[in-house]
Amino acid sequence: MPKYKTENIRNIAFTGHVGSGKTTLLEALLHKAGAIGQMGSLERGSMVTDHDPLEKDHQHSLQSSLVSLDHGDTHINIIDTPGLPDFRGQTAPALSAVETVAIVVNAQSGIESTTMRLMERAKKMQRCRMIIINKINAEGVDLEGLVRDIRDTFGNECLPVNLPADGGKKVVDVFFKSEGEADIFSIDAAHTEITDQVVEVDEALMESYLEKGELEPEQLHAAFERALREGHLVPICFASGRDEVGIGALLDFFAELLPNPAEGNPPVFFQGQGDDAKEVTVEPDPAKHVVAHVFKITNDPFVGKLSMFRIYQGTVTKDSQLFIGDARKPFKVGHLFEIQGKEHKETDAGIPGDICAVAKVEEITFDAVLHDSHDEDHFHLKPIRFALPMFGLAVEPKSRGMEQKLSGAIQKLGEEDPCFQVDHNVELNETVIRGLGDLHLRVMLERMNQRYNVEVITRPPRIAYRETVTRKADGHFRHKKQTGGAGQFAEVFLRIEPMERGSGFEFKSEVVGGNIPTVFIPAVEKGVIQAMDEGAIAGYHMQDMRVIVYDGKHHPVDSKEIAFITAGKKAFLDAVRKASPVVLEPIVRVEITAPENNMGDIAGGLSGKRGRVSGSQSMLGGVVSISAQAPLAEMISYHSELKSVTGGEGSYTMDFSHYDPVPATVQKELANAYKPREEE
Repeated sequence: MPKYKTENIRNIAFTGHVGSGKTTLLEALLHKAGAIGQMGSLERGSMVTDHDPLEKDHQHSLQSSLVSLDHGDTHINIIDTPGLPDFRGQTAPALSAVETVAIVVNAQSGIESTTMRLMERAKKMQRCRMIIINKINAEGVDLEGLVRDIRDTFGNECLPVNLPADGGKKVVDVFFKSEGEADIFSIDAAHTEITDQVVEVDEALMESYLEKGELEPEQLHAAFERALREGHLVPICFASGRDEVGIGALLDFFAELLPNPAEGNPPVFFQGQGDDAKEVTVEPDPAKHVVAHVFKITNDPFVGKLSMFRIYQGTVTKDSQLFIGDARKPFKVGHLFEIQGKEHKETDAGIPGDICAVAKVEEITFDAVLHDSHDEDHFHLKPIRFALPMFGLAVEPKSRGMEQKLSGAIQKLGEEDPCFQVDHNVELNETVIRGLGDLHLRVMLERMNQRYNVEVITRPPRIAYRETVTRKADGHFRHKKQTGGAGQFAEVFLRIEPMERGSGFEFKSEVVGGNIPTVFIPAVEKGVIQAMDEGAIAGYHMQDMRVIVYDGKHHPVDSKEIAFITAGKKAFLDAVRKASPVVLEPIVRVEITAPENNMGDIAGGLSGKRGRVSGSQSMLGGVVSISAQAPLAEMISYHSELKSVTGGEGSYTMDFSHYDPVPATVQKELANAYKPREEE
């Protein structure tokens, strides 16, 4: 069993904009706590967390990584997350596994676009938030101005718990002590301000404070953690990871003031399916049934599939028999690991609050719930919401005969990254991988080559257009085929109606009197679905329509399933031609962050792409955030255009919004390019 209890555990996610120094800060913490002999170097590729060969090549974190350290009696788990926007799919699962999110801010760069996104995400997930201002001793930093900017941007609940002193060579505490001098602000004033903020969550404590004028820090401990949990306080700490300034103060803060797993806001688990699912309350009790959540999957070349999970209830041992979600067949844990970067150390048991891993259990999937209760039916969590991967590349193996190997490699990469997806267009025999940006897919292709020895040829994918109809229409087809033997006969009358955008497809039968026997109704539907899959205008899948078959005829001998499939398909196409069909194109939401002086060029460029700017917001440091919508077809190579316009300083994110009809000229081009497989 672990030497520590749940009350001694702290789980923290390190997040922040790329270049904020998260990984170096984490190295300093590991070194200060004695977990490593010396700090690693990004340049030498010797970091504990950035251990992947591609991370060493790119000199950036490309995936989340778990480490742990001990500070006194406190066991601290820290998940280092990527700062690059293309890899934000690794961050959300890490946030789900911790009580506290530490947003690291570069003192030289100030508040950046990712800083704001992460603060908002952590708030929505009801995680305790803290801000670590890093690189405080860099030249030309305005720490006082940065604190004011943080409070202006995120609210007055952001308050320092320590302050830089001696020209940024050390930090001084302002929560437990209120004497001494600091480089910025007054220690006494900062102490008073944070005390005032903390006591506001506890009326009895506030009354005592007003009577006495001062409280002992120990009296404030419970209220401090409550203020964190309720978002009433966002502490600000100062540090410099590279020079190990303020590192000891950070460790003390983690141990003394951050919530443990028994004090955090646990996720809501559900038992059952659909509307019948019931909430299940979990407690950090080591004696109860095991409930754990899988938040990360890696496919290690040496260990195999490694599944990392956070334990919320019960105790997991090497002999535990666990179920996966709604599975009826348990697996034996066998080997239970603690993770330290790329190192895997066996452990006897994991208690509530622990983060552990099991290897070589192929049935485990990302976001699965592990449990040991035979009575539980479909134990699960509300799925994590991710940015929809919209940037795509069509891929095919460079060498013949490698199709199966490519498929296997893509599947394993998809297990690791929820924002890496694959689509296969059967009609075009085209495999398309999708991610959050050009860099995301480039890294995944490099990993595919490096880890699985699979090389591919890439090209822009076909846009996922859709087709629909804009008004009601009736269709009819009589299928009659007579050969030397048994013939084929079927006649179908149907009606199609447009439905609300995004509502999909609905099929109904209003046939009476047995004109079409009930046994053949599914065949009519099958024919309709075939026609919808193949498209009627330009070869794209059809959607957002209701199909009602209301009459027909059959023959007691010649009517058979294939005849009604054909009649249903042709009757549907007949109706579509009369229903003013249109081609729909995917419209995406675009959020662009760029220097303010490039705004005119960016807005003009979007206008030329049939885009619409919906708003803009000025940010710190002469940066502007532009919100817009544009057709996906026009945004395929936007990363290159934005890089050229902004000199590499612009970035953007893209999410699916909705489908809209294409202009008539575009629809004509698509229709002319379509080569139907069957001439009508």
